[in-house]
Amino acid sequence: MIIPRIVHPTFKPHPASYRYFWGWLNAVFNKVDYERIKDVGPDRAASEWLLRCGAHVRYKGFDKWQQDYNGLPTGPLGKYKIQAIHATESCIMYRGFDYLDGLEHTEEIKLCKCIYIEDTCLERLSKINNLQESLRRLEIISCGNVTDKGIIALNTLR
Repeated sequence: MIIPRIVHPTFKPHPASYRYFWGWLNAVFNKVDYERIKDVGPDRAASEWLLRCGAHVRYKGFDKWQQDYNGLPTGPLGKYKIQAIHATESCIMYRGFDYLDGLEHTEEIKLCKCIYIEDTCLERLSKINNLQESLRRLEIISCGNVTDKGIIALNTLR
C-alpha cells in the first residue's frame, strides 16, 4: 500500500539539498571507467567524459567543435584524436583527470568558470606526460578555487 505524502503548497526544499544532489551527480559523471578506456581508447573515453560534463572537444583535422554527447562521431577506433578541449562552466573535476592520461594530440585546453577545478587539478595536469609533449596553450579563466599554488604547479609544463 502506498501512503501519499502531503506537502504544503509553499514548501520549498533547502538550497543545500540541491547543491548536495548536483555535487553527487557531478562526482558520478567524473568517475573514471578504466574498462571503457581499454575498450574504446583514450580519446573516445575522454570525449565521452568531457561531453558528459558539459565541455566541448575538437578533433585533429576537424574545425567543428563536438558538443553533443549523442552526436559523437562513429568510425574506426583511434580515428578521432582530441586536439582541443573547451570547458566553460563544465563540471569536470580532479576525479576524472585520469581520462587525460592517454591523450597524445591535445594542443589546447581552456578552463573557464569551472567551479570544481582547483589546485590539485592543475598539479595533476602538470604531471601528465603526454600533455608535456603536445600542449601548446592552456587558459584558466575565473576558476574560483584555483590559487597561486595551482598556477605555480604549472611551472613544470614545457
